[in-house]
Amino acid sequence: MERTTCCVVGGGPAGMVLGLLLARAGVDVVVLEKHGDFLRDFRGDTVHPSTLQLLDDLGLAERFEQLPQSRITKIQLPLGPDGALFTMGDFGLLRIKYNYVAMVPQWDLLDMLAEEGKAEPAFGLRMNTEATELIREGGRVRGVRYRTASGETGELRADITVACDGRKSFVRDLPELELRDFPTPMDVRWFRLPRQEGDPSGIVGVLRTRAFQVLIDRRDYFQVASIIHKGTDGEGRSGPVEDFNAQLRREIPWLGDRELVRSWDDVKLLHVTLDRLRKWHVPGLLCIGDAAHAMSPVGGVGINLAVQDAVAAARHLARPLREGRLRRRHVAAIQRRRWLTTVLIQGFQRVVHENVVGPALRGEIDLGDSARLPRPVRAISRVPYLRRFPPYLLAYGALRERPPRDALQGSPHPRKHSGAGHRGARERGRGQF
Repeated sequence: MERTTCCVVGGGPAGMVLGLLLARAGVDVVVLEKHGDFLRDFRGDTVHPSTLQLLDDLGLAERFEQLPQSRITKIQLPLGPDGALFTMGDFGLLRIKYNYVAMVPQWDLLDMLAEEGKAEPAFGLRMNTEATELIREGGRVRGVRYRTASGETGELRADITVACDGRKSFVRDLPELELRDFPTPMDVRWFRLPRQEGDPSGIVGVLRTRAFQVLIDRRDYFQVASIIHKGTDGEGRSGPVEDFNAQLRREIPWLGDRELVRSWDDVKLLHVTLDRLRKWHVPGLLCIGDAAHAMSPVGGVGINLAVQDAVAAARHLARPLREGRLRRRHVAAIQRRRWLTTVLIQGFQRVVHENVVGPALRGEIDLGDSARLPRPVRAISRVPYLRRFPPYLLAYGALRERPPRDALQGSPHPRKHSGAGHRGARERGRGQF
């Protein structure tokens, strides 16, 4: 049996950011990641302006800029019969320091955060270690039981356990949390297409009759999200991949005769879900990121929201944890802070599902026919000032979060403490919630 102050389950963006911020603020934290590395293809690779500003605040901007990346400044749609590109949103119109979305392989970002964490005495990262069960005693969560890749098992006890392990987190099965699910009309196929000189840049959406593609410029290739009717992936895979390529050429004529998808094995499927927990916490446990609210890929905001959840959690937890006086009100404040943003973004995604994605898949929208454009697209095409709103929503969501001051670059934040005073506080009954 081992002990820490905060156990973070999941080494994705939310878990690594939370672990780093808490450690910099002098809180003992251990992050458990079930995989041996961060190398997973087709994970979200978007780093939004709010996250870029966070990295700057932490003194990591220069190091981040050294990572291989491309920058997205425009959201474009081909309109009219000639397919001329229309700018739906322009990040360059935002008067902020980081007026773009950086596209960075997520494993590079996570590796950077892990290395920064290792420089903090209060930070621990255990790879190949999967949390398998919550330790529940006396009506509260006391930590987790874990299993390593080699089969070794153990217990890690903590004042608070934070679930950052995504929409498949086992803690979501707790009946007290009450999962609410919203219907979605689509699933998403992820794959790569070669990019050539002269191709469109930025994020390019392609809507045609019963076809919906989003191409993300990754410099030498496009990362493509192909939107399909929910549950129909198996039907498409029953035919040869050449038929799939022929369909792509019909829908995206400027692809020409370049080699496209070589095998169905190169096409990954994302089962789209949109849900949220009614409660994000029980005594001793907090859920953030996709563990608290699974987002649709619409807008690519899932990672941004998860990181902002982590920043808010660190700000509310750091001092109470460090001083051994954590109460339930500190944890409840995190959900109250993040609830509005979650509801608004999910509401926006549900509107897009109902008014754009669903109609496109039913053949009711065609960007080649101006009379059949979605109302939001028609409005933005007529009022250019409205082009500021999509990028602002993608950049910040509804609220901007600030990290705890103790974690910022140049702050005299406390380093790892002896723990004696903290243990004494627990023994006197403080720090419970």
